[in-house]
Amino acid sequence: MTETPPSLADAREQFLQLVSDVRPELHRYCARLTGSVIEGEDIVQDTLAKAFYALSLLVEVPSLRPWLFRIAHHTALDFLKSHGRKYVEPVADLDELAGFEEKPDPAVVRAALASFLSLPVTQRSAVILKDVLGHSLEETAETMATTVMAVKAALVRGRKTLLQQARAASASAPSPAELQRYVSLFNARDWDGIRALVSDDCRLDLVAKSQRRGKQVGAYLARYEKEQLSARAAQVEGRPAVAVYRPDEPEPAYFILLDFEAGRISAIRDFRYVPYITADADLELVD
Repeated sequence: MTETPPSLADAREQFLQLVSDVRPELHRYCARLTGSVIEGEDIVQDTLAKAFYALSLLVEVPSLRPWLFRIAHHTALDFLKSHGRKYVEPVADLDELAGFEEKPDPAVVRAALASFLSLPVTQRSAVILKDVLGHSLEETAETMATTVMAVKAALVRGRKTLLQQARAASASAPSPAELQRYVSLFNARDWDGIRALVSDDCRLDLVAKSQRRGKQVGAYLARYEKEQLSARAAQVEGRPAVAVYRPDEPEPAYFILLDFEAGRISAIRDFRYVPYITADADLELVD
């Protein structure tokens, strides 16, 4: 009996399982390049879509991790250029390179996501790959399609700028009253109350899983009815968000972005299936 070939959906699911280990690392890179965990995830999804298509044209599967990073790097650069964000090639300065250190200052590794946006893209890319993700100088140069000397120059300048910004503090805007209402209903497990807040044409993006609109959004809450989760009002990159907690865990497991129009929810973006982005998110709880 002839075996039935796998469907496109099955092949996509197998591919996503294949790249699942490297996906969080790709996101850490793209999120810092764009300064946004949300835009970073968009770029990761675009990267994986390109890789999935490219695999169908290749005779042999390439070394997965460096191949995906090269695709992600160029996809992120295209995104940044299309949004008018500055791209500057590093030029090695011998005086700067004389003080190059292989190991970064810990403050550079801990730098807030938004801090990386102050760097030209090449400095940003070099610092993230080498200092944050731990790639070697050679791997960093390969991903960026440049030389080791250029990477060192970008590292020296990028590290210096980040260290100068290490003391800076950021302020946040207050959360809307509608968000507090959603959190209260969530914690009271009043799912019908939440459904009443959802507008008739609400858009739902269950990131990396599915998208829905209108009446189908209400059915999405059925999953939450079966789980013992709690929520707190928060902000992610200045946007209204809900930080979701699992029982007995002090840190949020993931977050949900909400948009409101005329007091009702017009859009939901739920990151439960890509929880790794929470670690990099500039998430601030709102009392």
